[in-house]
Amino acid sequence: MKLTPRKINTFNCFKLPAVFFTGIRVKSINNEVCTVSVKHRWINQNPFKSMFWAVQGMAAELTTGALMLMKIKESGQNISMLVANNNATFTKKATGRITFQCQDGNKIDEAIIKAIETGEGQTIWMQSVGTNEDGIEVSVFNFEWSIKVKSKT
Repeated sequence: MKLTPRKINTFNCFKLPAVFFTGIRVKSINNEVCTVSVKHRWINQNPFKSMFWAVQGMAAELTTGALMLMKIKESGQNISMLVANNNATFTKKATGRITFQCQDGNKIDEAIIKAIETGEGQTIWMQSVGTNEDGIEVSVFNFEWSIKVKSKT
């Protein structure tokens, strides 16, 4: 079964309600790129009338995590995944529709192959860039994902 934006958004509705209710939606996903969008609204704003940093973080993490889930599913292996570290930089007030994009799908392939071959855990740094409707960068998030092939016991 192929991972599609609709399937991911439905999953989020039931399993990650904070993502769903703040308006975060996957717009597209393919082998290398995942795009997520969220509109600044009352429910996801901070006291300064811009998007709360944690909402931006959820949207950014979803771009990297959805790619990770898709690649793990395609591998056919039982692989665990976990965010081990992250950092962010905020460069402009996030208002209007913010689009986050991760273009690091190719990094995952290499790490999964290495994890399967060696049986050892692997880490991958992935980046998601958030831009506003004018194409201006508002934030950049980096996530260090840890993956490991689960033992068959």
